[in-house]
Amino acid sequence: MTTETAHRAGAAGNADGVGAWAVLLPAERYEAERLVHHDTLELTGLTDVARPGLGDQVAVLVDAPPRLVALGRVSTPGRRHREDPDDPQSPTEPGTLVVAYTRRAFDEPVPADLLALDGPVTALEPAAFRALADQLGPPPVRRTWLVSLDLPIEAATPAEAVRLFWSYVQELGPRELPAFVSPAGDELAMQAFVLGEQANQDPEEDD
Repeated sequence: MTTETAHRAGAAGNADGVGAWAVLLPAERYEAERLVHHDTLELTGLTDVARPGLGDQVAVLVDAPPRLVALGRVSTPGRRHREDPDDPQSPTEPGTLVVAYTRRAFDEPVPADLLALDGPVTALEPAAFRALADQLGPPPVRRTWLVSLDLPIEAATPAEAVRLFWSYVQELGPRELPAFVSPAGDELAMQAFVLGEQANQDPEEDD
């Protein structure tokens, strides 16, 4: 499929002219997107492939096996968020595809086994996109959570302790530090998470 044919395939078949596409995330990017909340997904190095247009719908997938992890729409480029996937601050690069998330399912991906992907960006028929989106069902009800991070820090003053705290947080990040989360009003249900996954922090239970 040529670039021109693929772009027509993605943009055609919808009454409003909005195209539909599938974007395949590398495994390390999937992990980074799960660890830190981003409003947009930014992918670089796509200058030689078919490109979605502004406002096109995007299904974000991971492979092996294919699973749907998010939905979004193509937006205008802003800042490039990929020098460090956890805390990026780099300028936008040529060929950057920016997708504004409209729905996330990183923690509970849905199967996309029937979808044939031919590269990092694949044009979809609108019906195929709708079928994928329908598998997500209605958005879950949002609620208030209490999230905490406790670090024992030796320092001469409270201000120095706070500075050291933020230094450790920036250095270690969500890949090494456990965060504790519980529903507001139900602290007994607290759970620890590391690397985006629930992690047991009770050494007695490991024995």
